[in-house]
Amino acid sequence: MRSAFASPRANALGDVVVNSVDSYQIRIAISGTSFDKYPAKQHARNVARKLGASHGLIFLAGQPTINLRDSDQARPFRQRRYFYYLSGVDEPDCTLTYDIALDLLTLYVPDFDLHRAIWMGPTLSREDAQDRYDIDRVLYQSSLKPELESWLSQRVQNSSLYMVHESETPDGLPTELPLNTKQLMPAMDAARGVKDEYEIRMIRQANKVSSLAHRRILERITKMSNESEIEGLFLDTCISHGARNQAYQIIAASGPNAAVLHYDRNNESLHQKPLVCLDAGAEWNCYASDVTRTFPLTGEWPNQYVRDIYKLVERMQEECIKQIRRGTRYLSLHDLAHDIAIDGLLALGVFKGGNHAEVRASGASKVFFPHGLGHHVGLEVHDVSESSIMAMHPDFDHEQYGPVLSPYNLSPCTVSAPLLEEGMVLTVEPGLYFSPLALANARKQPFAKYIDFDVAAKYVPIGGVRIEDDILVTANGYENLTTAPKGDEMLAIIRGSS
Repeated sequence: MRSAFASPRANALGDVVVNSVDSYQIRIAISGTSFDKYPAKQHARNVARKLGASHGLIFLAGQPTINLRDSDQARPFRQRRYFYYLSGVDEPDCTLTYDIALDLLTLYVPDFDLHRAIWMGPTLSREDAQDRYDIDRVLYQSSLKPELESWLSQRVQNSSLYMVHESETPDGLPTELPLNTKQLMPAMDAARGVKDEYEIRMIRQANKVSSLAHRRILERITKMSNESEIEGLFLDTCISHGARNQAYQIIAASGPNAAVLHYDRNNESLHQKPLVCLDAGAEWNCYASDVTRTFPLTGEWPNQYVRDIYKLVERMQEECIKQIRRGTRYLSLHDLAHDIAIDGLLALGVFKGGNHAEVRASGASKVFFPHGLGHHVGLEVHDVSESSIMAMHPDFDHEQYGPVLSPYNLSPCTVSAPLLEEGMVLTVEPGLYFSPLALANARKQPFAKYIDFDVAAKYVPIGGVRIEDDILVTANGYENLTTAPKGDEMLAIIRGSS
């Protein structure tokens, strides 16, 4: 299913004139893979609507080829995500413009370079680009400056040249430009918050590969001896199934390393470690997945401490996922996760000397659950949106949510935090961690009276437990895009591989 919008010019079939920034939407079902292009024009029109502009020119530069410092080797290529959102082009050294009034999306590809073509293969040609991408026209980079000068000379009064970064302004243009670098990024962030059908399909495929790789690890974990083997097999599985890039650095944290949220050394022995926290997600056509599983090295929990923390985090995740639907405030799910964690840690004796309300008000639960419940997923693993789903109003929200939010969860603040919308893709990733550094700092805090540090010390060898799935908000609730085994299924796979 593809979305299309009428051109501002008269439709030859019906003589209907619809401006590209109007809110009308026509959905056209087209069969056949030849039409299955990245919906760049749909995205461009969506951004124009978010800008609220009927005239102007959007200019975006793609990622250029850049060599490593003091080297003739190029840095690994990763396309700029704002550029990709309006082009679907995962090639270096390209730029694009979108004329809002004319509804004209133009891609500029590198000029042909014989020397480069001989050594590296030819760069993207105009003909190939026109065939592969949802672009109105394709020109060479040498045409960019004359095209921009032409638009500037004919532009409608008060129309702007929209750019994300002023530093990307092409050389040779007049010094006095009608630049607007304030509105484009927020407009694109707002447009990217809700995914269309094509984007959801890409994220679903990224999850499919990631989930397969997580399963492969479970099938082999009893035969592994080092974190590096986990990382290697995960990469091998993803690449062999068509996902060459990872959405982020793989975290294969065993034992106490699992208390380090973004541990990525992945080089320690698994010997006598109670569990592994594997946070790893493949990327598919620039779209991310974000999947975490925590599992023992055998098909059984090594002791009650590991089992109890896993079951508690599992309950936190399951209860939060059940609440996802359109109109839900995500911050309330983060709140729910903390409530479940507090009840569980009270039952285990980690918290003491107070009831649920007293422990919650003290902020002590942040020692063990220091991060947000989740985030958007899309072209970035921590994807953008109009405003943070963890946003908190500084006036009327602080009493309720302040005790369970770390300072970095508070920005940006909005008059009211956004509600979940159909088409959003979000992670739900509760975790409980027993970090010696965090516990040492907690001893100095007023809430220390609510923590039994002797009991907490018994959990330090575990490191931490995190479970994370990618959830699509649907018209009637949610769809879990992540199929990586967890819970009893996970344990059964490990037992079967022994």
